[in-house]
Amino acid sequence: MKESKNLCISVPLFALICGALLGCSSGSGQTAQRDSSQAASSTRGNQRAVQTGRSRRELKFEAVQALLELSTDVNPETRANALEALQGHTDSLESVAALGLSDPNAGVRSVAAMVAGKQRLSDLSPMLDGLLNDSSPFVRASAIFATVKIHSLNSENIDITPLAVMLLESADIRVSSHAAYVLGELGNSSAIPLLRQAGGRPWGQTAPVRRQLFRLQIAEAMIKLGDSESLDAVRSALYPSRPEELEATALAVQIIGEIQDRGAIDQLIYLVDENSERQMPAEVRLAVAGALAKLGLREGGFIADEFAERPNPVIRAQAALVYGRTGRAEHLPKLEGMLEDELAQVRAASAGAILEILGEGQ
Repeated sequence: MKESKNLCISVPLFALICGALLGCSSGSGQTAQRDSSQAASSTRGNQRAVQTGRSRRELKFEAVQALLELSTDVNPETRANALEALQGHTDSLESVAALGLSDPNAGVRSVAAMVAGKQRLSDLSPMLDGLLNDSSPFVRASAIFATVKIHSLNSENIDITPLAVMLLESADIRVSSHAAYVLGELGNSSAIPLLRQAGGRPWGQTAPVRRQLFRLQIAEAMIKLGDSESLDAVRSALYPSRPEELEATALAVQIIGEIQDRGAIDQLIYLVDENSERQMPAEVRLAVAGALAKLGLREGGFIADEFAERPNPVIRAQAALVYGRTGRAEHLPKLEGMLEDELAQVRAASAGAILEILGEGQ
């Protein structure tokens, strides 16, 4: 299978929000076509490994500054990526998250609320309270998550019924998927029966691939809440029978990394085996390398090397993310070069990867 321009592989925090609100699925394809048309006249030498003699502290400072700048980029996906990548790496996170909570794009507001919750940015509680009545259900779901996390000691007083309504009654399968993701992140096992019930929704004329993605999101949430029987549903998605199922395969790979399913390691390795009968596209191969890194197998940088200079900026960004997942300092020079990429989404991924390798203590 050749490299696909139709898959939308994003970071776990907004894997669903990306396709629903940030325009990743459609926008990335257009960007890829534009980038490909410019490839003949544009040199991508900025991806070459560079050695500038900068210390790790200086490199971290540069990466943080790049992300702070990109957090106000014209592209909402770039703003969201930059905000997420800044977690744990800057004292300015609260102010950047505050800007995200008031962003005109609902996808960015939703990501900002998730970040605020994960980082327990309690000073943003008044803004989050306001987002509980946001016009977007994605934002409302994320705001509920943030409110519960920030007020964890008194979370029993927070009404999460709207999440159940979104999960079981929303006519938009993407909204229900995000509600499932949030319930999984909240960690309350009492939601398992609710998720199981939602998994049986028929969804009428909804595209089969979208239904498959929804079922995978349900399975991930249930696994996070302790239902290991749902592992089979995720592992079975690793074997697509049709090209349109590749997006579900990539999501299943990501989920395996997130839930630390070490039992699927051999299956992941098979997907990137050069001797296998069917070669997976770049998006899946890169997703596998990232998932294996999360499972402790951090030698997948060679897969990122294959794609770090591809014309498609989505693929270049994924390659940068894989470098970061490996946590190996040997990839820092490559990422330093990618900080000069002509596309903002690649610069954001590269800066985030640098911070992931350097960690919070550098």
